[in-house]
Amino acid sequence: MERLTAEDQLMLWPDEIWPQEIGAVAILDGRAVLDGSAVLDAGGRPDPAGAVRWVVEARLHRVPRLRQRLYVPGRGLGAPLWVDDPAFELRDHIRVAAVPPPGDEAALLSTVERLRRRRLSRSRPLWEMWLLTGLPDNRIGLFIRMHHAIADGIAGVATVGTFLDPVPDAPAGSARPWTPGPWTPGRLPAVPQLLGDNARRHAAGLGRALSALARPVTAARHLRATWPAVRGLLTMGSAPGTSLDRIVGADRTLALVRTELAAVKAIAHAHGATVNDVLLAVTAGGLRALLRSRGEPVDGVFRVYVPVTLRPARLRGAARGNLVGQMVVPLPLGVTDPGDRLRRIATETLRCKAQSHPSLGGLFHSRLARLALLKLLRRQPVSVTTADVPGPPHPMYLAGMPLLDVYPVLPLIGNVSLGVGALSYADRFAIMVVADRDACPDLDVFAAGLRDELAALRKEMSAAAPQPQRRGASGAVLPRRG
Repeated sequence: MERLTAEDQLMLWPDEIWPQEIGAVAILDGRAVLDGSAVLDAGGRPDPAGAVRWVVEARLHRVPRLRQRLYVPGRGLGAPLWVDDPAFELRDHIRVAAVPPPGDEAALLSTVERLRRRRLSRSRPLWEMWLLTGLPDNRIGLFIRMHHAIADGIAGVATVGTFLDPVPDAPAGSARPWTPGPWTPGRLPAVPQLLGDNARRHAAGLGRALSALARPVTAARHLRATWPAVRGLLTMGSAPGTSLDRIVGADRTLALVRTELAAVKAIAHAHGATVNDVLLAVTAGGLRALLRSRGEPVDGVFRVYVPVTLRPARLRGAARGNLVGQMVVPLPLGVTDPGDRLRRIATETLRCKAQSHPSLGGLFHSRLARLALLKLLRRQPVSVTTADVPGPPHPMYLAGMPLLDVYPVLPLIGNVSLGVGALSYADRFAIMVVADRDACPDLDVFAAGLRDELAALRKEMSAAAPQPQRRGASGAVLPRRG
């Protein structure tokens, strides 16, 4: 019996107000399917969705959660749980949508936003893939989303990675007719089973609580280690308000920023920073540009949320569910030099990471605690979240189609009206900015600020690099030109 963990439930409770779905937008080279594919639709045309369905169906046994729906039992029967969906039909989850002409980036993002507005039905497994046709050069868009209760960012990448191949002609990866495989769904647990399982879990929880009371020194040490991070989340002082501080509505606007992963790593190395620090630095540059264009001050600090994975590195490739903490990082917008700003951010994130970060589910496991968190979110002086998710380091293929680019899609909540997500894949570093449409109708200004900050950091790094010495015919070092 697979109950939702406290962390998974935390991702579920605000869903009616702010849909909590993680996702990605990918670009595929569709020539492998569109030119002579063995998978055809009812009209005899090449069928990219059919090719993807065949691959997914052949590997669904590796990700059983994708054939399970959410079941919420009655009072006294315990927490929500995952149960097999007896009516599961893969065609309900992998579908096709046309991007309207001219099929450019703006049309693609508009189509993604239209699909994102459609709520995932809780009567079925909470995920879907959309193949987006109508792009130029035989390219196909792919919009993947799943509910955050199923997976966090790292687990989401691991889940999607189940259906990717490192070569175009891997078994169950090349295009061929799709036929459903055998699968027998399990039965819904009966009331006595639910009662018994709930009683056992309560007894186990009581046992853990008594064990902690029996070891007060260990419990106090754990509380002392986690308290700085908890205090940072719950008792942040007031910060100057900005025009981004508003409750999130239903509409979103999206923007893409692309660069090379090698360049981001070189910038990070040159400043004693990490790739995530570079993402925070370019976010600061975007915020400076956006707020200045609105006539707002940029001489202070601007706090942003940064998720922290609590998974051991050895378990991230087979991850599922949610296991994250949260830290708040102040971005020094008042620092004008991009390199100096990055170095200060690197110092600050190092300090934050040195603290122990408790699981958010452990902090807000009860209904009353979640209601308190809801009130906190409504008045919290943090309106931006960022996330840097590592993707596959080598080129991958889906149903024989090369995966060209991947952009993460972050959910928004409360008055967090701007999300900056980055995903590294092969030699690419792709950023998707998701904003509340009312809070950020001028998202293009923010995106331009991101690009300008990246360019400034690269230029500074190039200028600081040691120049090769010029030598004369005798081998003597000559003075540099200029």
